[in-house]
Amino acid sequence: MPYSGLADFITQLEKAGELHRISSFADPVLEIAEITDRIVKNGGKALLFENNGTRFPLLINAYGSERRLSMALGTDDISATAGELEKLFNMLTGSAGSVSDRIRSLPELIRVAGYLPVHTRGRGRCRQVIHRKPDLTMFPVLKCWPHDGGRFITLPVVHTRHPVTGKTNAGMYRMQVFGPDTAGLHWHRHKTGANHYEEWKKTGKKMPVSVSLGGDPVYTYCATAPLPENINEYILAGFLRKKRVKLVKCLTNDLYVPADADIVIEGYVDPSEPPVMEGPFGDHTGFYSLADLYPLFHVTCITHAADAVYPATIVGIPPHEDTWLALATEKIFLAPLKLAIQPEIIDFHMPVAGVAHNLVIVKIKKSFPGQGMKVISSLSGAGQMMFTKYMVVVSGDVDIRNYRELAAHIAENTVPERDFVFSTGPMDVLDHSSDRFSFGGKAGVDATEKLPEETGGIRPAGVSSDPPDIDPAGILNVPFIKGYREYRINGRNKILLLGANPSDDSGSVDRICRLLKENSGLLSCCLVLVLDHTVDLEDLNIVAWQLLGNSDPVRDHCFISPGSVLIDGTIKVYRKGGFPRPWPNVVCASRETIESVDKKWDSLGFDRSVPSFSLSYSGLLRDGGDTVSI
Repeated sequence: MPYSGLADFITQLEKAGELHRISSFADPVLEIAEITDRIVKNGGKALLFENNGTRFPLLINAYGSERRLSMALGTDDISATAGELEKLFNMLTGSAGSVSDRIRSLPELIRVAGYLPVHTRGRGRCRQVIHRKPDLTMFPVLKCWPHDGGRFITLPVVHTRHPVTGKTNAGMYRMQVFGPDTAGLHWHRHKTGANHYEEWKKTGKKMPVSVSLGGDPVYTYCATAPLPENINEYILAGFLRKKRVKLVKCLTNDLYVPADADIVIEGYVDPSEPPVMEGPFGDHTGFYSLADLYPLFHVTCITHAADAVYPATIVGIPPHEDTWLALATEKIFLAPLKLAIQPEIIDFHMPVAGVAHNLVIVKIKKSFPGQGMKVISSLSGAGQMMFTKYMVVVSGDVDIRNYRELAAHIAENTVPERDFVFSTGPMDVLDHSSDRFSFGGKAGVDATEKLPEETGGIRPAGVSSDPPDIDPAGILNVPFIKGYREYRINGRNKILLLGANPSDDSGSVDRICRLLKENSGLLSCCLVLVLDHTVDLEDLNIVAWQLLGNSDPVRDHCFISPGSVLIDGTIKVYRKGGFPRPWPNVVCASRETIESVDKKWDSLGFDRSVPSFSLSYSGLLRDGGDTVSI
């Protein structure tokens, strides 16, 4: 069902028992984020902070469960929505069957055409209140983490237009508020907003920019969706909500925004102005994204609905709300991925620990040799898949969301020297592990069931059917190894986790590789993962997140023996020769904020206490602020 704004959505959330109202005061500076972090990670409800020092209630964690995400997208079942999209793509691509089948599909196509966005002359709900003298400080803008550079608008839908083609974009780019009428626009070099900005530079004119907040919650999802460039996000929004989006023209520029938005911030970017330092910011990677130069946004007007609600989100060490948005993307965009790129794809999955771009699992229907490598090659350059650091392709009867089953399948069908392919390419600008900014190593793993032509007589080595449990400390007798943990995947395969303190001895991981090679006959594991000694080796979610975030696949792999590979997931600032870029710290609440929230917890109306998750992660912090100091 379509919603006429966040107030309408809140009503439905409350009816469904999915909303918790907080009437006691919570500070937008650090407190709201700490409260939300506890509730999100505990699987709690959407939160409405009604007393935040402003006139605008703040809604957060609205997308933080599959049920609420389904409600936001106007469906009872996201998979059913994905099925409708696949049917539509089949009709559009002419794969719906015979000519008579296509003729019968015409009424459906006509109906879908009714979902296209339309410009309207009305004022719209978004202009019930107009502020010609804009002041961004009227909103409860969050400072989420202690080393953030300031307060950030975290759920803005940023509207831009190409100066030549006129094509529009609605993207999700965070905004750091600098003052009443200025903010930094954090659009990455790979994003459409940045592309429009570069084109406006050539014109010598100011670039119009308008930001909408709220409205139908489906708009927020569509702004994050991996649509091809120049595809209007409100086409997808109309299809999902089963009602066309009405757009109204802004008052101070020529852009159009949803008429039912809660808040609209109009303005411009002057490409002739030098960029400004924006950040740092505790990001969805679980690490701080560091301060860098971005365009300055000048606000010319602010309008909002009379009952406007300010939407926000927080990110940090996963999971957070963006986990559920990624779930929707997995389901909704499977059909376009199959039809446009790889018809053999059955499913794909982005594990939470991979923070969207560090790990993608792809399942295919395999019918010929080399097909796994073919899929890796094709997907590696497809849209936002180009940022993927580790891509694993599987086939056969395996549940790619059952990680124990998946690990066993990969071990049984992979010879690292044969089935790993390494390359370099563009990386998400938030990736901190590569030596060079936004460019680094990638690994593709062909873990499909092998056909005779692919094996060459080589089978996964694994270990004996009853592998001995050997104390790695007896083999790796070096002081910087502080702990280890073995995990038996199945009867033939084990994974060894090592906790090392690289600050004790530069090049320690290189020494581990040499020792393992020398003793490969004694210590038989298909995979050895080296983590910092501060990582809890019993918490496999944190192990995976740290490994994926801190490793460059090309630089940080080592083949130990036939069938065995080591990946170095340790912090790199202590390596011999240092690291060429600042290394970000992990994101955790400060002790002061934790204690402040603890004191007021009973007044927040929750039925039980929830301790701060930052207490569990604080051991991962290194000396320094947003960056690690050595």
